[in-house]
Amino acid sequence: MGVELIDTIAALATPPGVGAIAIVRASGPGARGLIDRLAPELADAPEPRYAHLVTLVDPESRVEVDRGLLTWFPGPDSFTGEDTVEFAGHGGEVASRLVLRAFIAAGARQAEPGEYTRRALANGKIDLVQAEALGDLIEGNAEAVHGVALRQLERHLSDRVSAIRETILEIEAVLGHHIDFPEEDDAPVPVDEIAARAEALAADLRRIVAAAPEGRRLRAGAVVVLAGRPNAGKSTLFNALSGEERAIVTEISGTTRDALEVDVSMDGYPVRLVDTAGLAETLNRVERLGIEVAERFIEKADLILHCVALDEEPGGGETAEEAEAVERTLSGRAVLRVETKLDLAGEVREGPGSGTVRVSARTGEGLDRLRADIVRRVFGRLQGLPSDVPVLLRERQARRLDEACSAVDAFARALREGVPAEFAATHLKTAESELEGLVGLVEPEAVLDRLFASFCVGK
Repeated sequence: MGVELIDTIAALATPPGVGAIAIVRASGPGARGLIDRLAPELADAPEPRYAHLVTLVDPESRVEVDRGLLTWFPGPDSFTGEDTVEFAGHGGEVASRLVLRAFIAAGARQAEPGEYTRRALANGKIDLVQAEALGDLIEGNAEAVHGVALRQLERHLSDRVSAIRETILEIEAVLGHHIDFPEEDDAPVPVDEIAARAEALAADLRRIVAAAPEGRRLRAGAVVVLAGRPNAGKSTLFNALSGEERAIVTEISGTTRDALEVDVSMDGYPVRLVDTAGLAETLNRVERLGIEVAERFIEKADLILHCVALDEEPGGGETAEEAEAVERTLSGRAVLRVETKLDLAGEVREGPGSGTVRVSARTGEGLDRLRADIVRRVFGRLQGLPSDVPVLLRERQARRLDEACSAVDAFARALREGVPAEFAATHLKTAESELEGLVGLVEPEAVLDRLFASFCVGK
């Protein structure tokens, strides 16, 4: 259902700066009047959704501002559901600024971040999941994120939520007989069958929620930390995986004193690589600070690449004390052992053990396998996810679905334990509320404020 909005907003819809085209968009009840003041030649009857070549004029000075294409989108058949006008003119800082200034002089006001999308949500043109998908499409830095966000924009998750909600309504319908006639034993659908339906629905919800941690990792980028003792080849490997010389590499132990971060795409998946100082016992205060930084990154890593050099001696050149110190630091973490400097190792008599990859950052040998192993370790569940199971990119989405799953589970358990149907049914109402919150029907304004504050002004 639409909402009454009393003002008309305008903003630059393309990135600021030098470019071939700049688009200024206005939306609201006064959009039609803007055409009269900005392009008098179209004042009579602009054809909807048709690009008109016009000369835009300043409504106050009547000076020509730009010449370009003006398109009129009458509501509700527009992105926001309101009357909308777009002007595509010449790119550049000055030209776009003058056009936007003319729109504001004609009666519009500067839009706030995300205000166009928020109006589309308020007018029922999109739901909250689709609004979040728009933000993820804009911010996504890897192909896998783009693909998931595009599917969400096309209602892959929203339609699944609608189907789940419809199933809950169907369960409530067949439950009605038990609520209306609790003393009867020959109900059309036995209690056990209703409980089985709910259990199947909960299992379906669990399949979606199970991949939620990797979905959130997909949106934020998986944190992959290179760790190991000094001179284990971490920085050289970091440079090779990032595709550029970001870390300083020398034969001097302890060259890396701070953590270096870089965002890369591995097989279309976003990864944040972190190069850290070597893990070792040291009395040097600066080196100790670097190690403490490394330990903090290790604590929050999704995967640790434990780098061990092959060029020093069999077993990687670590003393028993060094190996023990590193093992203590990495204990309980997700670790992939990477044996580095394969090109300097001479004849390696034994193959790598299970869960180990051997690489040469200088020749590139083993790097493709390492990338594939990294992606498999941090995104393996997503890679094997059936195409009909939607991916949850945001914590809010996962929390809502998880709560709905728990409520459906509680309903089925209550029925099995003999709880009267009218009391058990309250769990289904909770599940419905969570699903409605997921698509934005009952989500608090504070949640919407946080979401749209992260959008750009023109979206």
